[in-house]
Amino acid sequence: MSTGTRVRVWTWFLIVGLVISGLTAIPIQTEVAVGRALLGSDWRGGGLVPAAAVEWLGTLDVGITRTAAQAPFMFYGTDWLAFGHLMIALAIVGALADPMRNRWLYVFGMIAALLVPLWAAVFGHVRGIPIWWRFIDASFGVGAFVPAWLCWRWTAELEDAARGRTRG
Repeated sequence: MSTGTRVRVWTWFLIVGLVISGLTAIPIQTEVAVGRALLGSDWRGGGLVPAAAVEWLGTLDVGITRTAAQAPFMFYGTDWLAFGHLMIALAIVGALADPMRNRWLYVFGMIAALLVPLWAAVFGHVRGIPIWWRFIDASFGVGAFVPAWLCWRWTAELEDAARGRTRG
């Protein structure tokens, strides 16, 4: 696979990941209902789900149910979270269109990805989110950093090739 093809494939991976991640922030009530249907109303999943996760999923279920009934406007915040993901994905399309000229977008993606664990640590603590859940949230930053870094590196190779140099 050529370097240019690798850049396009991994840029698409990054864009699709951002879109999927963003879109999952909208149907929170539906996602909880599906989880409850799959794992059971007690969230135990036939004993497969660890006790700490059962407790947290139950807390989420109650909180989301009450919020939907008493203050559904609060979900507007997650609608904006989704919008932010979609706009970042749209920006990354610029790198897809011209990776060498828009190589800075990969740097932007890497910086944003590196800040995800910090954001999860700080605001997860402030909001009382279990540490293991914050690690799950932080993993999205790691997952986004890798394709952004690979594309940034490969785009440097494309630039060098365009200039007639080789990397050592």
